[in-house]
Amino acid sequence: MARIVCVGEAMLELSRQGEGWALGYGGDTLNTAIHLARAGHDVAYFTALGSDPFADDLRRRWAAEGLDCSLALAHPTRQTGLYAISTDARGERSFAYWRDTSAAREMFALPGAAAALEQVERADLIHFSLITLAILPAEARKALLALARRVRARGGKVSFDGNYRPRLWQDAAEARTARDSAIAVADIGLPTLDDEIAMGGASSAPAVSAHWQAAGCRETVVKLGEAGCLLPDATIIAPDAVLDPVDTSGAGDAFNGGYLAERMRGADPRAAARAGHALAGWTIMRPGAIPADTFASGVPN
Repeated sequence: MARIVCVGEAMLELSRQGEGWALGYGGDTLNTAIHLARAGHDVAYFTALGSDPFADDLRRRWAAEGLDCSLALAHPTRQTGLYAISTDARGERSFAYWRDTSAAREMFALPGAAAALEQVERADLIHFSLITLAILPAEARKALLALARRVRARGGKVSFDGNYRPRLWQDAAEARTARDSAIAVADIGLPTLDDEIAMGGASSAPAVSAHWQAAGCRETVVKLGEAGCLLPDATIIAPDAVLDPVDTSGAGDAFNGGYLAERMRGADPRAAARAGHALAGWTIMRPGAIPADTFASGVPN
């Protein structure tokens, strides 16, 4: 069983439920972490939560999912971030955020960070995203990339999701610079074509794959939405079916979880991609980024 550590920002999630709102939780790397834990891996989440009354409840709920919460540090003064999510008739989502002073932005500066980083360094796989880099100050970004290099030096692997949110960056050029720094330390890259286009980068899946591999990523899987994904050998793996989604929140995170879960078991990229599609397809047919029930239909042959 692989030891996996996901790094990033976990937030409280308000999702529309009829005329009201339901309180849950989410965050790109957190979603992937929970999917990996549900798949049976030994998974910890490195983040910081606030001093608000919701933090202990989040830890309790994550632990019930099988997630190791020992690396979820406590910030003495800041609060946990919050976002609200709405979906249209096609299941496409829109977000509103309250995260400028979230506790996770200072996770590398807290007193427990040094001890946490020692544990993260011994992981078989660490996973982070462009959102992780976006919320961190410059010195913490450098610390995360240095951590990734140490993990690789010890024989572990690094996974990076190029999840682009324009409002978190001064401009697209800043985001591209941070992205390329992370690509250089990644073994597995999980970009999304739409994000790459929005960032002003390559405009086709093969061009995205070529850029990421030239920048240093050893295994790049380009996510193409309902069209599937492009593997490093230029094969496109499509989902088994095109679905009419209920909620597309967390689809890419679910694909990451399914893909990484199988790769860390030794499956080849094609089998891992099919597992990623199956989990993402299951997720988008349910409300919320992390559906309450558990995916149990298995991995297609």
